[in-house]
Amino acid sequence: MTQPNVVVLFPDQLRAQSLPIYQSIYGAQQIDTPNIDRLARQGVTLDNAISNCPVCTPARAMLVTGRYPQTTGHLINTTRTRHSEISIADAFAHQGYQTGWVGKWHLHTGLWPALDRMPQHPDWVPEGRDRLGFQYWRAYNQHMVYFDGFVNKDDWNYERWQGYETDGLLDYAFEFMDQAADNPFLLFVSPHQPHFTPFKFAPEKYYQQLPAELILPINVPPEKVLVAREMYRHYLAMTLAVDEMLGRLMDYLEAKGLSDNTILVFASDHGTQAGSQGVNPWSKKNPYDASVKVPGIIRQPGKIAAGSRSAQLVNMVDWFPTICELAGIPVPRSIEGHSIAAGLNSSGFDGVNNAAFLMNFSKYFDWFQNGAEWRGIRTRDYLYASWLSGREELYDLTDDPMQMKNVYADPDQKQSLAQMKELLLEHQQKRHDQLVQCTDWKHWLDDQRRVVKNAFGELSHPESTPDWSLLH
Repeated sequence: MTQPNVVVLFPDQLRAQSLPIYQSIYGAQQIDTPNIDRLARQGVTLDNAISNCPVCTPARAMLVTGRYPQTTGHLINTTRTRHSEISIADAFAHQGYQTGWVGKWHLHTGLWPALDRMPQHPDWVPEGRDRLGFQYWRAYNQHMVYFDGFVNKDDWNYERWQGYETDGLLDYAFEFMDQAADNPFLLFVSPHQPHFTPFKFAPEKYYQQLPAELILPINVPPEKVLVAREMYRHYLAMTLAVDEMLGRLMDYLEAKGLSDNTILVFASDHGTQAGSQGVNPWSKKNPYDASVKVPGIIRQPGKIAAGSRSAQLVNMVDWFPTICELAGIPVPRSIEGHSIAAGLNSSGFDGVNNAAFLMNFSKYFDWFQNGAEWRGIRTRDYLYASWLSGREELYDLTDDPMQMKNVYADPDQKQSLAQMKELLLEHQQKRHDQLVQCTDWKHWLDDQRRVVKNAFGELSHPESTPDWSLLH
């Protein structure tokens, strides 16, 4: 059998709570997602896929490098990846794979936000190690132009796609796979949807599929209902666009005879509050499931049982080694995550992770500003969060999956609280992490927002060469 291809569809800000495949956990949903459901019937659905740091750049860095923010230095958005980081593209290219990235990157410094104009040069991602080994490049660092938007190609020049982003990016994805021919390939496709944009959100056809009146989740308080309902309408319309994108991708793989030998992964970098817990509707950066619980589906015909589910805890750093193991690719020694591949076909397998370490470093998206620092720990049964402000929260996820009742002060939860605090301390110590004001981390970056220090000490020059021996 030839080496399997790998395709990862990685939409931005898609939360598990809004998808019908998770209604057994969170209740009935407002939309139908026939293609996400179709993929779930063909593969394994992960019930506990977690975004450890629910912010775009930190989460994406974890996905691509398999390392935590305390190591990569990606604590906030719009920081530049060190050239020495070994990526999943490096691991696959080393084994003869063609590699490609299509869509949003957000691991460079860039000009944020580049909105309704052609971006200036700081927003493009130059060739070389800033692309971390991805060979085919039809990507942008960060912008919010969903209609007739633009990608950076082989140099600083840009090319516009025609129409809506989910359709435009698929054209590039198909181009890459057509060019790969009989060579095995690794492809990441990352649409910005269903993320916020200040402009037009989605084509009208998706709004027509929504119910006349949306019913918001029960954890949206009354004072947030009006603004949350309008936001949620746009969010769900964009989610439907992602669902159709997935369907077209699956149809392409089937039409080209690639489906049986392609590992197809569907996941996201983080969720969004959408008014849940009374938080700003477009906000993430919170320890609650609306922010940290992401969808996860893996299909590998003949290897993964169709229509199965896994309760394993999956950290964002676990995707890299898991995909490697499924494809038969050696896992680089730089990896901090763990492969969950061994347990995907075993309902009794308890997994390699006892908990997911959660974190947020900054109040706002791009600049170090104090005010929202917290750390948390999540098991399959409990969520505990400790804020720098002194606030503490504990939720019993079995009885309260929507996290509506903080049982931190409940005497019946005293033992569980102590266990969760111990787990959090254990994970913080392992990562050399400290819950401090976010401005204390500024010295990790130079004036170009390149990472020059991490939790373990001073680092080599940010454009230093990788230690390729870690691939062997």
